[in-house]
Amino acid sequence: MKFVLSSKIFKATVTQANVNYEGSITIDTDLCDKAGFWIGEKVLVVSNTSGSRLETYVIPGKSGSGIICMNGAAAHLIREKEEVIIMGFKLSDKPIKPRIVFVDKSNKVVRIK
Repeated sequence: MKFVLSSKIFKATVTQANVNYEGSITIDTDLCDKAGFWIGEKVLVVSNTSGSRLETYVIPGKSGSGIICMNGAAAHLIREKEEVIIMGFKLSDKPIKPRIVFVDKSNKVVRIK
């Protein structure tokens, strides 16, 4: 069994960073649904802007809002307006084809691969 990429939101823009929150990443529930992320799922967040990488978990954001908010300590590493890739992984005994959600600068879905 190996951990393999199962889903990804590609080149999203961080809309908020809130250090005074207990932790996690808030993601628009529409984006979560399209990417296949579950609420509470562990995700890897990588900043294309700063190079920071961190693991956290998903909490739901307002549907249709485009929100991507770094919360708690993560907000010190990845800040508002940074470009990020958000990835989820599954444990599998065979290769799987990941779902990749491409978004625009407002975090609206452009296409799904």
